[in-house]
Amino acid sequence: MNESLCIRMMRPLLMCFVLCIVYGSSKPTDKKNRVHNEPLSNLEHDDNKNYDYDHEAFLGEDEAKTFDHLPPEESKRRLGIIVDKINTNKDSFISEEELKVWIKNAQKKHIYDSVEHQWKDFDMNNDGLISWDEYKNVTYGSYLDDPQSDTDYNYTHMMLRDERRFRVADRNGDLIADKLEFTAFLHPEDHEHMKDIVVQETMEDIDKNGDGFIDLKEYIGDMYTAEDDEEEPEWVTTERQQFKEFRDKNNDGKMDKEETLDWILPSDYDHAEAEAKHLLHESDTNKDGKLTKEEILNKYEVFVGSQVTDFGEALLRHDEF
Repeated sequence: MNESLCIRMMRPLLMCFVLCIVYGSSKPTDKKNRVHNEPLSNLEHDDNKNYDYDHEAFLGEDEAKTFDHLPPEESKRRLGIIVDKINTNKDSFISEEELKVWIKNAQKKHIYDSVEHQWKDFDMNNDGLISWDEYKNVTYGSYLDDPQSDTDYNYTHMMLRDERRFRVADRNGDLIADKLEFTAFLHPEDHEHMKDIVVQETMEDIDKNGDGFIDLKEYIGDMYTAEDDEEEPEWVTTERQQFKEFRDKNNDGKMDKEETLDWILPSDYDHAEAEAKHLLHESDTNKDGKLTKEEILNKYEVFVGSQVTDFGEALLRHDEF
């Protein structure tokens, strides 16, 4: 498998970062979105014990290990520089709104960097555009050359799904994507006109019996597969209740397209706002609804695993400090 195809296979995991924000129990922002088969981290997620899960989920395992070896005082110094940037009104306090704006900008930068990185791989003729043929040839070139060489993956099915999504992202229908259209292709969850395709792909992945709905068994099966004689974890029981009380809104025992959309891309849920609330909950020592620089630095280990530091990468870029 060539390098570009490996990138293609990792794209659903990047999407998972935008669709999934996982919090510890009893937090004010406790919400569980779709859990993909590939976890963000294999570590236990329990903020009461440590933030190792958050570090790996947002930094990646290698970068989390790098940060683990940074001296605390150096970490605090670098975080202090970031705090000054967040405090846009210079009132010496970080509000929930300032945190939310910073996190949203960090998300946008993450998406921008992702698109820029992949753009160079696919714009083969350097004309500032990416055609479907360019994307197809780079991503599936080795398979197209020898379709029988690897049967581990159904590349034909993957290619058809990609083409379908590409056509939806391609607003003018010329099968040539500019930067905005290619961004919608790679990150469909952030674009209104791409929501239907996100729902369609999700349902195709989970709807094992092909009836056009997601029932409780399929919903749980997407998140959890029981081992022999294994006791069902408490969170699975909670998810069963979530399905019955919140996911299946019309109580017919299954989720249709509208209910699935409400699940994976809820219109009443702002990820950046939820993360800002989470950070305040963890760090606001005097419970006045805002953070001082001192409060943030005292809880620096929380912010390392947060989107507030651009998935922690800002702490690792020496040239900015």
